[in-house]
Formats: sequence, structure tokens, C-alpha cells
Amino acid sequence: MAKNRSELVAEVAENSGLTQKQVSDVLDGVFDVFSDVVGKGEKLTIPGWLSVERTERAARKGRNPQTGEEIQIKAGYSVKLSAGSKLKGAAGSPN
Repeated sequence: MAKNRSELVAEVAENSGLTQKQVSDVLDGVFDVFSDVVGKGEKLTIPGWLSVERTERAARKGRNPQTGEEIQIKAGYSVKLSAGSKLKGAAGSPN
């Protein structure tokens, strides 16, 4: 089951004693920083939890799914998220 933003904000507010508005503002600030760092091509690391970095994607050939026609896809960027040891540990192991 997935947790959406409003559920996350409510749970963090309950655990921290902050208001939902304060938690929402902090979350907005965190994601603004993530966007700025990744947009500059820098890597953001929160030791033990995660790292976020921009990766380059080379130009490549693809196919239009409707027509089957070969198309050229431009080079671009993507984002890579890597889980740290604490996050991996929280996920547990498969049975």
C-alpha cells in the first residue's frame, strides 16, 4: 500500500509535534533543495538513507509505439536514487 503526501505530512506532524503546515513547508523546502542540487548536476547524499544524482542519457533510436516508425530520441538527463544502509535495512529481507 502506498502512502501519499498528505498521509506522510500528517504522520510526521504527529511524530514531531509540529503542525501539518510546518511539516508541509519543510517538505517543500527539502524538495526545492533536491531540485536545485540535481539541476546543477551535483550529488546530494544523506548518509545511511539515500543519495540523489543526475545522470546523462545518450541519444538513441526508438520506435513510435503507434506507427512502429523508427525515431531519434535526443540526449537528456535522468535522476538516480540510491538507497543507503538504513533504508535498505528498513526494507527487510525477502522470505
